[in-house]
Order: sequence, then C-alpha cells, then structure tokens
Amino acid sequence: MNPPQPPFDPEAVPTDAVVARGGRDLRLTWANGEAAVLTSETLRLRCRCAWCTRDRIQGRFPEAFPAVAVTKIDPLGGYAVNLGFSDGHARGIFPWVYLRDLAREAAAPTTGAPERAPRAA
Repeated sequence: MNPPQPPFDPEAVPTDAVVARGGRDLRLTWANGEAAVLTSETLRLRCRCAWCTRDRIQGRFPEAFPAVAVTKIDPLGGYAVNLGFSDGHARGIFPWVYLRDLAREAAAPTTGAPERAPRAA
C-alpha cells in the first residue's frame, strides 16, 4: 500500500519561476496574476533543511548572506524546487506553498509585530 500523498495546493505552483539579476533574485508569477521577487539572501536565510535547522539551534547560522546567489533551480515532483546557492549550499527543498508564503510575507506591510515563520507545507 502506498503512503498518502502530501498536501498539495496546485494554485501555489507558479506559472513562471525565473532566476534574475545574476542569481540575486527569484521572480515568481502565478496564474491569478500575483507576482513576487524573492532575493537570494532571503531564500538562503529561510532554508529549512536539516543542516540549516541544526545550525540555527546551535547558534551557528549566519545572520546574513550578502553576496549569495541562486545558482540552480531544480523542480521536485511538481510541488517544490531544490535551490542551489553560490556558497555551495544545495540541500534545501522549497515547496511552492512555502515560496508563495515567503513572497506574501515580504509584500506585507510591516507593523512592528515580531516576524513569524510561514506555515509548513
């Protein structure tokens, strides 16, 4: 018997995902007309892989990645992408739902409230 399929929101899958500005941006466009630009630094800082999570817990995760660029974007099963970065990191899986949440978070007006992580996919 196959395990159940993970939750999937087809509306979270962009119609276009383009690495731009020499890898400094990931530009996303969705069928509903929504569009966003996520910087490579934001993506690297928000990686949720086991390595980055461990480094955060151990207090070894950098506070910034000012010169990092996206060097690859590989689709994973239609629900996510694996991003590679110029610092050699390529372990993170970024579900489209997570990227859409990051984009919406980046576009939201700041209210002085503490930042919260987008919901897990």
